[in-house]
Amino acid sequence: MPEQLLPWSEPQWQRLLTQRAADRLPHALLLSGPAGVGKAGFAEALASLLLCHHPQQDSPCGQCHSCELHAAGHHPDLVRVSPEGEGKPIKVDQVRELIDHLHSTAQQGGYRVVIMSPAESLNTSSANALLKILEEPGRNTLLLLICHQPGQLMPTIRSRCQRVDFSTPTTEQSTQWLQQQLKLEPDRAEQLLRLCHGAPLKARSLYEGDLLEQRKKLMSGLADLLRGRMAATELAQQLLKTDLLQCLDWINSLLSDIVRIQLANLQEPSVNTDMKRMLQAVAGRASSRQVFALADRIQEERVSLLLRQNPNRQLLLERLLLQWAELSR
Repeated sequence: MPEQLLPWSEPQWQRLLTQRAADRLPHALLLSGPAGVGKAGFAEALASLLLCHHPQQDSPCGQCHSCELHAAGHHPDLVRVSPEGEGKPIKVDQVRELIDHLHSTAQQGGYRVVIMSPAESLNTSSANALLKILEEPGRNTLLLLICHQPGQLMPTIRSRCQRVDFSTPTTEQSTQWLQQQLKLEPDRAEQLLRLCHGAPLKARSLYEGDLLEQRKKLMSGLADLLRGRMAATELAQQLLKTDLLQCLDWINSLLSDIVRIQLANLQEPSVNTDMKRMLQAVAGRASSRQVFALADRIQEERVSLLLRQNPNRQLLLERLLLQWAELSR
């Protein structure tokens, strides 16, 4: 398989190779599944294969002019469409530019490939514009829509794409892959996977980037809030420039651990094992009603962020952190 593909993506890859060999590739694929399991790499691998002039054993040759252009990131027949910034939508003007591009002839004489990610970032106007391409894509054109939240995509778009589902790999597959990638001990790899809900690419990014430091700051701040050593307004200010969705996910995972300790009489948290003492203390003081109320609030705020309603970040954080502090009282 091409190097961009991850081992657990082989069944999906073989399925599309079979369709390609029978000249039955669709004009649009919806690559659907959780973030961090390898959908983007899969899309790039398929684009490489279709654009290559001399593919060898169902892999791009890596040597032809088309492969060189793709490797350099300048292939004229490969278009990538994504939001212009985090939390922003894919705009209708971006889709209109794409339509104009697809009306021209392929410069390398073969396929034209579009990779759109994440597809759920389409707003109503841009989604309606995309329907025109999906209805009349043109010969030798493939649209690859990468989607982490297929429920947020317009049904009319979903119905015009052939869906390729990706699931979270097994713990054994992910642990082995992380160990090979990062030279980690199994326990450390498993801890990273727990923090990322089993998504191996997220776990690698967590380890290699600054997210672990952000999580450490958040956990320290949450502990200080419970002890009365820090005000919610102060911690909210410190967290303003962090990934807000990621912060909400981390707090939600803490609440899930608390619920398991309370209702299943567990002695150890399932995910946040490094925060054992804090979680046990909160589980002993807070009522289940308080914990579930905060979890519901987090879910509401998460949905508003995903729908790009642009809430006041400072106020959002302050409300959530005040509610967190109430868990110890």
